[in-house]
Formats: sequence, C-alpha cells, structure tokens
Amino acid sequence: MTDRKENPIPTAMVLAAGFGKRMRPLTDRAPKPLLSVAGKPLIEYALDRLAGIGVQRVVINLGHLGPMIRAQLGDGERWGLEIRYSVEKEDDPLETAGGVLKALPLLGGDPFLVVNGDVWCDFDLARWIERPLPIDCPGRLLMVPNPPHNPEGDFGIDAGLLSGTVKPRYTFAGISWLRPEILTAYPKIRHCFGLGEVFTYNEDKLQAELYEGDWCDVGTPERLQRLDQRLSAGKENN
Repeated sequence: MTDRKENPIPTAMVLAAGFGKRMRPLTDRAPKPLLSVAGKPLIEYALDRLAGIGVQRVVINLGHLGPMIRAQLGDGERWGLEIRYSVEKEDDPLETAGGVLKALPLLGGDPFLVVNGDVWCDFDLARWIERPLPIDCPGRLLMVPNPPHNPEGDFGIDAGLLSGTVKPRYTFAGISWLRPEILTAYPKIRHCFGLGEVFTYNEDKLQAELYEGDWCDVGTPERLQRLDQRLSAGKENN
C-alpha cells in the first residue's frame, strides 16, 4: 500500500438502504433510519455526531423508501454537511459491503467512516480522528459488549486487532473506519455481499476497540420503544 497524504477529517457513509423487516409494521410506511427517537429521526443523531467532529461530506445509500430519507435530510445544509446519495434499486439490495462498494466513487480515496443508520451510540468519534489509521491498516472497528440479541458476539480482540478465535467475543457496533482497499482488494467481490465476511477475511489486520458506553442497535419495535423512553426521560431531566 503506497504512502499518501490523507485528509485529517474523513468523509463518512451512513448505511440506510435496508428493509428493516424486523421493524414491521413501522417500516411499511417509513424507512428505519427515519423512525423517531425522543422526537428526532434516528439517522439525525448520527449526522449530529459526524458534523460535531468536523466531517464535511456524508454519503447515504438509499433503498427501501429512500426518497423519504432524501426529502427529510436534503443536501445537509442544516448540519453544515454536504450530503450525497448513492441510490440502490429497492428490489435489488446490495447488502452492506455491496452498498459501500457502489458508493466508493462518492467517498474518495482516503479512509472513511461507516455508520449504520439504525444504531444509536454516544461514542466520541473525535477520539479516532485524533489517532489516524496506520498506513498499512485496512480499518478500525468499534466493538461493544454483547447485547441479549447477540449473546455469542461476532469477534474477539487480540492486542488491539480483530480476532476470530480469541475469547471473549464482542459485538460489532456498526461503526467503522475503513480504507477503500478493504473492498477493492477483497478477492470475493460480487454484486451483493456483507461487510461481516470482509471483516472476517481481514482478521488480525483490522484494529478493534471495545466501547462500554451507551449503544443500541434499534432492530425491533421493542428496542426502539426502550431507547425512545430512555432518551426522552433524559431530555426531561436536563
């Protein structure tokens, strides 16, 4: 991998093209990233945090009910962001890695942040920006303690690197900082594939960091309701 000057503040991608089938019937009328949490669409929490660390460009992939997301967020001016959209066919989902691969021309050649549009997390991404990726490292993943819905976890952490064998195992938080090469150099590129297999292929090369703060994967109506109640109560107490 050749040396090159990289932007200190990365571009970011927010993954927002999924169907949200486990959230039905809520996602029959709105995409999951637009579901309200404490009076604000879930995806806007991610945009707040990205703008807060100085990110200037955000790419959002659109699939299920994508025009609603574009109508809600517009060009990003409210956050001081430039929002660009990578449009996928709703009847031809690309999964996470396929979606990021399609969006690479919009993301540029430097490392970029990737945030799932259906997670809420108070991790301070500025900590990562202050600690750039080593030039020979394909990316960095945020891991969290295993929630009840994923008790076996996804990967372990061995001396700061992702491991498929070391225990305990932790859950991928849906937040990462990746080099484009992690996808362009992947030998099993195809139309539709997930980031999980790409991470597995790059075990022992990817950095991994455990975060034990506030995190929620809003994957079911029940989890959405609990997060909404918790954040709403926090607002009332402030």
